Amino acid sequence: MSSSGKDHLGASSSEPLPVIIVGNGPSGICLSYLLSGYTPYVKPDAIHPHPLLQRKLTEAPGVSILDQDLDYLSEGLEGRSQSPVALLFDALLRPDTDFGGNMKSVLTWKHRKEHAIPHVVLGRNLPGGAWHSIEGSMVTLSQGQWMGLPDLEVKDWMQKKRRGLRNSRATAGDIAHYYRDYVVKKGLGHNFVSGAVVTAVEWGTPNPNSCGAQDSSPLFQVSGFLSRDQGRQPYSLWARNVVLATGTFDSPARLGIPGEALPFIHHELSALEAATRVGALTPASDPVLIIGAGLSAADAVLYARHYNIPVIHAFRRAVDDPGLVFNQLPKMLYPEYHKVHQMMREQSILSPSPYEGYRSLPGHRLLCFKEDCQAVFQDLKGVEKVFEVSLVLVLIGSHPDLSFLPGAGADFAVDPDQPLSTKRNPIDVDPFTYQSTRQEGLYAMGPLAGDNFVRFVQGGALAVASSLLRKETRKPP
Repeated sequence: MSSSGKDHLGASSSEPLPVIIVGNGPSGICLSYLLSGYTPYVKPDAIHPHPLLQRKLTEAPGVSILDQDLDYLSEGLEGRSQSPVALLFDALLRPDTDFGGNMKSVLTWKHRKEHAIPHVVLGRNLPGGAWHSIEGSMVTLSQGQWMGLPDLEVKDWMQKKRRGLRNSRATAGDIAHYYRDYVVKKGLGHNFVSGAVVTAVEWGTPNPNSCGAQDSSPLFQVSGFLSRDQGRQPYSLWARNVVLATGTFDSPARLGIPGEALPFIHHELSALEAATRVGALTPASDPVLIIGAGLSAADAVLYARHYNIPVIHAFRRAVDDPGLVFNQLPKMLYPEYHKVHQMMREQSILSPSPYEGYRSLPGHRLLCFKEDCQAVFQDLKGVEKVFEVSLVLVLIGSHPDLSFLPGAGADFAVDPDQPLSTKRNPIDVDPFTYQSTRQEGLYAMGPLAGDNFVRFVQGGALAVASSLLRKETRKPP
């Protein structure tokens, strides 16, 4: 933790911070960069390939993107995100990437210290967030260039590290290292506090003289503890604005069946890695049961196969279901995932195995686990089957953990009557500021706001930074 971070957490000052960011993954890092005074401008000689956007960019020469009308600039843009500002920022950073081009960004960056807004970024892990929890050799789903943050391209960083991209993709370990390095290279470290767990975010309209507040805007109290070798160190901070950037990997989804709490049942790929590393799993072990039909399950299959560990792979959907992620990925870019899909299709427990050490159970429903390392299934015909296993990985997705908010954040979702979901029911935010539609001063970005790819979370950072800068400008002296 930086000395400045210690100062913030140890301070007893009554003056609240302008901004606290909860989460130090790519979203939080990008926002910290913008709030540290790094300001995007359009290069004077740049010509954007999108003619309508190019015309709009020429209307305000010399005016930073943060000071322009994001609603106006993003109008008419189309792409792989539902967020207009995400499409705008992506179009400025990577003008023709969706058409196979490699045109340089039309932005140039200036460090304007007078535009900096004091802030603290709280994160459980090192800067990079959940990327430090992913097995380092795993290859990213997105192209490596799409994982980059402003003004430091991944390919340039990797060339200096004497590394290369594999099929235009990077490993998770490289990306985690890149995010840590980005914070250092851009001089953002003094804003970041690692090992900071948030347990409560509360707010209310302050009294005129409380905590130095000058207006009737809500004031937030962020409480938690620092996880240290010597134990837990509690902290409590006050802020005028709180930005939620915690991502979606905090709480793995559960099956909700009997026996799921048994010690051989796990919900993270790291359990397979750890068991393999210490020799608890070998080619002679009973099979590892992997449950799920997404990319995390596929990663687990690939990992186990690499170490010749036998696998039973169970999933409820049909192999040819168009909603299955494998049916949506180009084969040339993702050969390893299509290999898993091929295995899922060609192999089942009822036919001779073309893949030694791998069995798939399509359309099977898991009924329960038994203490003697058994898993009980029901097939499509209603027949029960029992399998001896050594370890179980339940990899069926994850949910954001917003237990530190009142009602665990459910009241802030698009549909408050349904569970919060980053894909189906995210936090309801204004599309051009990312401020909650239900609570002034509370912002959400990244997966919490429905932006599930690093490539597009940066637009949320642009929207939040633009909104906060306007607030600071309007703030009374």
